[in-house]
Amino acid sequence: MPDRGGGPTGPRIRVGRPSRRVRTLLMTLGVLAVLAMAFVMFAGFWTDWLWYRSVEYSSVFTTTLWTKIGLFFVFGLLMAAAVGVNIWLAHRLRPPLSAMSMEQQNLDRYRMGVAPYKKWLLLGITALVGLIAGASASGQWRTWLMWVNGVPFHQKDPQFHLDVSFYAFELPWYRFLLGFGFAATVLSLIAAALTHYLYGGLRITSPGARATAAATGHLSVLLGVFVALKAVAYWLDRYGLAVKSSDFKATGNWTGLRYVDANAYLPAKTILFCIAVICALLFFATLWRRTWQLPVIGFGLMVLSAILIGGLYPAIVQKFQVQPNEQAKEAPYVEKNLKATREAYGIDGADVTEYPGKSDTKDTAKLREDANGTASIRLLDPNIVSPTFEQIQEMKDYYAFPANLDVDRYTKNGTDQDTVIGLRELDLKGIPKNNWINDHFRYTHGFGAVAAKGTTADSDGRPVFTESDLPSKGNLGDYEQRIYYGEGTKQYSIVGGPQKEIDYSDNKGEKTTSYKGDSGVSLSNPVNRAAYAVAFSEPQILYSGAIGDGSRILYNRTPKDRVEAVAPWLTIDGDAYPAVVDGRIQWIVDAYTTTNGYPYASRTTLGDTTADSLTAANNQRAVVAQQNQVNYIRNSVKATVDAYTGKVTLYEWDTKDPVLKTWEKAFPGTVKSRGDIPQSLMDHLRYPQDLFKVQRELLTRYHVKDAQTFLSGSEVWQVPDDPTNKTGNAVPPYYLSMRMPDQQAQAFSLTTTFTPNGRDNLSAFMSVNAEAGTDDYGKIRVLKLPTSRTVDGPKQVQSQFNSEQDIAESIRLLRGGDSDVEYGNLLTVPLDGGLLYVEPVYVRGGGLKYPLLRKVLVTYGGNTAFEDTLDEALNKVFGAEGSTKPPSDEDTTKPPAKGNPTVEAALDDAQKAFDAGQDALKKQDWDAYGKAQKDLEDALQRAADAQAKAGSAGDSGKNGDKSTDKAGDKDGGTSQAAKDSAKDSDKSDGSGDSG
Repeated sequence: MPDRGGGPTGPRIRVGRPSRRVRTLLMTLGVLAVLAMAFVMFAGFWTDWLWYRSVEYSSVFTTTLWTKIGLFFVFGLLMAAAVGVNIWLAHRLRPPLSAMSMEQQNLDRYRMGVAPYKKWLLLGITALVGLIAGASASGQWRTWLMWVNGVPFHQKDPQFHLDVSFYAFELPWYRFLLGFGFAATVLSLIAAALTHYLYGGLRITSPGARATAAATGHLSVLLGVFVALKAVAYWLDRYGLAVKSSDFKATGNWTGLRYVDANAYLPAKTILFCIAVICALLFFATLWRRTWQLPVIGFGLMVLSAILIGGLYPAIVQKFQVQPNEQAKEAPYVEKNLKATREAYGIDGADVTEYPGKSDTKDTAKLREDANGTASIRLLDPNIVSPTFEQIQEMKDYYAFPANLDVDRYTKNGTDQDTVIGLRELDLKGIPKNNWINDHFRYTHGFGAVAAKGTTADSDGRPVFTESDLPSKGNLGDYEQRIYYGEGTKQYSIVGGPQKEIDYSDNKGEKTTSYKGDSGVSLSNPVNRAAYAVAFSEPQILYSGAIGDGSRILYNRTPKDRVEAVAPWLTIDGDAYPAVVDGRIQWIVDAYTTTNGYPYASRTTLGDTTADSLTAANNQRAVVAQQNQVNYIRNSVKATVDAYTGKVTLYEWDTKDPVLKTWEKAFPGTVKSRGDIPQSLMDHLRYPQDLFKVQRELLTRYHVKDAQTFLSGSEVWQVPDDPTNKTGNAVPPYYLSMRMPDQQAQAFSLTTTFTPNGRDNLSAFMSVNAEAGTDDYGKIRVLKLPTSRTVDGPKQVQSQFNSEQDIAESIRLLRGGDSDVEYGNLLTVPLDGGLLYVEPVYVRGGGLKYPLLRKVLVTYGGNTAFEDTLDEALNKVFGAEGSTKPPSDEDTTKPPAKGNPTVEAALDDAQKAFDAGQDALKKQDWDAYGKAQKDLEDALQRAADAQAKAGSAGDSGKNGDKSTDKAGDKDGGTSQAAKDSAKDSDKSDGSGDSG
């Protein structure tokens, strides 16, 4: 029942203030929470500073930081001042109190409510808009630095005759300032209008004038500023037409002025600019006239003009002047686009020549001989043989090779050899037992490079290694083999302290080391340890006894991450590759300078144009990170990252690039001159893949120089899909040493093919000299096939391989049982007017976990061969009796010779020694295994010596070398099958890997 009065019915509960103890506890917890948040923010800042200082690029950190801070405070204060002053002014101009209408009586409650807090409310609003504006402005640090440090291109646009630097460096900053001005004006207008309404300066329902004279003048000035800014926007839009992107039916993506832009939009923008200036003056005149009539009329006129002049008039011009005779009207502007696009992407020097696509040579012997000299056909596909490298040379489960290996050149006996190379990087998934100590202290690095000849394989289809075993040895000489920085090394490691690190283990036990480099950040300081404990969310860093004197933490360990961090203004190529240079493993990273402000140059999206079948099938090879559109790109910087110390070095490569010069002014001393590149490093530099892919995509349309042909679309090409897989993505470009028709000698090159748009026959072949340091490095050559005759393209050639009855039957047999057939890179080589296609065929299965080279497909001039070796396939295609290739110690494509009793006896002994070694492996009898290996080497040496004396120097010499390679030599490793068995045995018993 409800209480109806009559006195208290029971005790009352009294709610009082919290006790002093509770208040003290709450206050303490609040202070601790604030301190914790502050330390988290400090940890992020402090660890960044320590990292930049450790890599000796602290100037990048400080320049970027101070630029962001400066922009934050300048534009934050400007925005806060603009909004705050207008609120204060609106409050000061409020009308005096008078008889209030019902509207004002209702508003009076709000006025009374905010009266005690007016100052705090003003500070809060201005602080909020200032923080938002400052944070937005700090993100424009690149735009500011380019504007302040911009250097001229010394090239002018064809419409306004301004230097390209105006569009690339100045116009983006002016547009930011304009956008900031609009934001400040609109926010000030809204704040002032609300303040005037709250204090009676504006009335909506009250009788009489809707606005006081003071409010009218104030708001008129703000509206005048807004319209004045619109006038500036119209003026800048005139120049923006030169970098405006639009869809053009004849060409697709288009950048720059077209006929309708130059003859309708450009004059319209000028007229609208004049109208906006007049309209702004009318608003300012309201300060004296105190009437809205003329400004409102002017503003309405401006809106109507924008619709009629800025929208309707250009549409009429396009419909009735351009479309009836589009090619004639657009041709002058297309010529400007052609010229600018070719210059902006560095394809203006591309040499496009006619190529018959069919050889007129009747001398097959000459063709066979030319096939040897035209190209060093790379049979080892770096995108397929990684599992083979892993099975034969991984050695330990905690090492791994990347899914895509790399192609480089190394010199042996004065001759360049195309080489497939990969590094044994750390693979935490293979560690015997994962825990914090093992993951971050014990297993910290990879070990050694493994390399193989790119042009050959042994008789069993395995790579012929030129650098192998653990530790690695071979042709690369002595070098620091520990790999602390690599593409697959993404976790942090703590090194150099009391905890020993594992190199590898062998029959004698674990081989350990302690990091001796000066890379990373020292953890001897407790503040550093606490900061990194917070940064990595790992409290054990703070108190672990495994960290002591000399301990250093390594992180940001991939080459791409390190270069991006020290040069945030660069765009990084998706494929860093290793090279052994002067006794150290160096990661080589190509980097680009870009802009999207090159007038008349068509834009492209980097993420799309650099995608191919490899990037789609394998996430390990990332495409260029930025997905933004650009219309200018240069390979301006070559960077190296030391695999042991992590040291990053940036070298200037394009000495004429104005974008690079601009960033060098912004970050002085960060990029070394091109002359500082040592020759030993220059020997391994190459033309970057991602730049090549961007250029080939542009050349599908921009190989023509005639506007009429460009507009007709009759010469549009496309990059064909990769015929060796079913991903439906573009074929990747391939590195190989080859000679183009106008070259006298082979050069390390990057190649691709084109087909007509929507068809599969070949339309062109493209190559670029990828050998840095040569006179015509970067020279693009395009062989254009005739349109009057059909020449088979990659997809058609692959279809011929698959449909020819004998080949199809052979492939069916290779697929027998549980085997799979994998097609390697389909290489295209121009040869005496025709085109030679070569494709290695790998078989994986039959108890093997890795692909082996089993067959070689070759076609030329309609003749196709499917043989065990490249020589045999070339002989068959050209109808040659035997190989015309001169004897070489690299020719390992024939089986061992028979018919020589001495050789056969030695090989019998080799087989017995091999069998004995296998038995010893099964019994874990390592002494017997070592003796068997020695007997095997002696037998093979006797076979090689006997073969060398066996007779003619031609095939005998080759067969003798081959017999040596069959079982193994120093390049290929001793008895590869024995190594495989030993590796499997080592993995199965886990000897020495307990860690």
